[in-house]
Amino acid sequence: MIINKQSNLLIAVSLVLILGLFYFSYNPANTQFFPKCPVNYVTGLSCPGCGSQRAIHELLHLNFKEAFAYNPLLVASIPYITLGIAFSTESLKTRYPKTRKFLYGQNALYVIMAILVLFFILRNI
Repeated sequence: MIINKQSNLLIAVSLVLILGLFYFSYNPANTQFFPKCPVNYVTGLSCPGCGSQRAIHELLHLNFKEAFAYNPLLVASIPYITLGIAFSTESLKTRYPKTRKFLYGQNALYVIMAILVLFFILRNI
């Protein structure tokens, strides 16, 4: 079981590093290889994820202002995502179960969905 968890972690870290290197090296704004947003393609509206690839490229180059301009929700969610990764470790999961449930439980999911819908509406007004 430990070997399986270690190999899964190694695979995940490897994929993140490879994708990070790819996004660092190639700018999605100038490269046709990156997939386009199907919501934007079909409707002409910007979904909450639109601009995320360009924002990731800019974040990897430490251009926070440009990344925020491409997708402010992605940039603003980085601390929450990082905290979620930390709370997935056994030590924090067992030490702070109420905090984890508050931040990542069912009610938090409703808040996140409301934020996504509100962001979708506001960015398309």
